[in-house]
Amino acid sequence: MNAEQFYPLFLESGKVTIDSRKIEQGDIFFAFSGENFNAAELAEKAVDDGAIAVIVEQQQFENRQRNIYYVPSTLEFLQALAVYHRQQLKIPVIGLTGSNGKTTTKELIHAVLSQKFNVQYTSGNLNNHIGVPLTLLSIKPEHEMAVIEMGANHQKEIEFLCSIAQPDFGYITNFGKAHLEGFGGFEGVIKGKSELYDYLKSHNKAILVNESDAIQKEKTAGYAHRITFGTEDSDYVFGLLTEEQFVGLSYQGVHAISKLTGVYNFTNLCAAAALGLHFGIAFETIKGAVESYTPTNMRSQIVKKPGKTLVLDTYNANPSSMAASLQNFITFEGSKTIIIGDMLELGEESGQEHRSILDLARQLGFDQIITVGKNFRSVNHDAAAFESTAELMEYLAEHPVQSDNVLLKASRGIALEKAADLI
Repeated sequence: MNAEQFYPLFLESGKVTIDSRKIEQGDIFFAFSGENFNAAELAEKAVDDGAIAVIVEQQQFENRQRNIYYVPSTLEFLQALAVYHRQQLKIPVIGLTGSNGKTTTKELIHAVLSQKFNVQYTSGNLNNHIGVPLTLLSIKPEHEMAVIEMGANHQKEIEFLCSIAQPDFGYITNFGKAHLEGFGGFEGVIKGKSELYDYLKSHNKAILVNESDAIQKEKTAGYAHRITFGTEDSDYVFGLLTEEQFVGLSYQGVHAISKLTGVYNFTNLCAAAALGLHFGIAFETIKGAVESYTPTNMRSQIVKKPGKTLVLDTYNANPSSMAASLQNFITFEGSKTIIIGDMLELGEESGQEHRSILDLARQLGFDQIITVGKNFRSVNHDAAAFESTAELMEYLAEHPVQSDNVLLKASRGIALEKAADLI
């Protein structure tokens, strides 16, 4: 059995899932197996729970009378089915990658384009070799457009994800110091992320370009199918706005202030607005989408507490985004405490990068600096340096933060958001 043969059954399904706990009537269950479990053992139960088909990679579990099908690899079959489905779609697909701001930009693009179109987009952080196929397979006949986020921490991953998603439009948010260990340094990051440009150019597809980004300009120079935005000399020219701790943009005299903090989010707003304008959405409508979008995903999320403003930015961190967060946070009015956690996957450059961030924090002059994680602990010899979030929480229970403003910023593995309730 191949993807084309299976496709009619897929068209009858409600959704595709790899989680046996979330099976609903009419679903297709892909039984992935790992080191400590064999999901194929749940195939019969999945049918009993309402699945109309199950894909397994152990032949002994196949039962075609119950639509339980054997394939050599569930992952490869999922990817092949996604590719076949993508080839049937006649809607624009926007591919998105970058070192920082991917998810916020994806959500902003969705918020803007949804003002005119029925848009499907990547749920949560499903942006890898499993998540991208699942997102594609969630696109239904009623959808008019799709936004696919693609993440990577090694060379050739974006190239592979492009071969599945086959985007018609593409945007790289930026090139930053993220996943340096896997990419082999900053130049490796540029090369790896630019695989999206390579795909788009080779297929004569459109590239969205931030003209204020020197690398984006260089990598797309001379290419015919560019959609550009910036603060001058671009297809779409925007002005930067700030109001208290919030950032916004202006276009042809119309102002829109978002609920996002940080000037670094200006380009994310511009990217979404530029695509909206490109697809015929009036900026007055875009303004409504921008102003109503509320971040709730631990990315530049402002949480108001009695007597305090908490900036929760704990979903991801690397030297580029950490520096931007600190430089933004120092502009807040009132006293300021930063609680910063380790930046992971930096390889040999980890020590120097953590030291540089700590030096920056001290130079900026925050009222209190607290660090969490072994990497920061190795370079921070002050009293307020903790190896884990659990240690931090014990400290905060006895020593409440007194500042008017508190920033929490760390890589996902530090789980720094757990300390938010103690602030």
